[in-house]
Amino acid sequence: MRLGKSEESQIKSCLLPALILLLSLSLQAGYVQAFSETIVGIVPSANSANIGETFTTNITIENVQNLYGLEITLRWDQTVLRAISVDVRTGQPDGVLYPPIFTVENDLTQAQGKYSYAATSTAPALSFNGSGVIVKVTFNVTSLGNCSLDLESQLYDFPPPDRWPSISLPIDHVTIGGSFTVIPEFPNVTILL
Repeated sequence: MRLGKSEESQIKSCLLPALILLLSLSLQAGYVQAFSETIVGIVPSANSANIGETFTTNITIENVQNLYGLEITLRWDQTVLRAISVDVRTGQPDGVLYPPIFTVENDLTQAQGKYSYAATSTAPALSFNGSGVIVKVTFNVTSLGNCSLDLESQLYDFPPPDRWPSISLPIDHVTIGGSFTVIPEFPNVTILL
């Protein structure tokens, strides 16, 4: 059966908007997927303070699905910064992971400029979905200098009932570290003219 020119024109006028809509939806899905990646990072990523001052930085997770366990290690230059407190937020309303939580490691080593934390939810806890704070670290600035806040992380999922063996697997994610800069102090100088 052969279509006339007016019928062909009607079909094309219906197909073109449908094709544009389909293309638009697939591009939007790709856009959402590109920006919904799981991120473990330091917030704020850039910090600054004067010698003798303190500042707090958060280690957070964004956009995670099915989280059941985690490991983080934070390193800094111990000649510039001294960690003075660590506030673990797992199991808290602004945190990640649901209780009961088993803490595998919670170790602050000042001499090495290193903090390590590892924990997992345990039955009957549900897996965690969403965003939250893992830990808040407060530093004191001890000397002039700049340093990076190097972060390493591993995330683990809750195994579905049909997975054999029933073990947690790593969750793909991006880890973003941070930096610190000492604000130099300049003495008050009076210029006489």
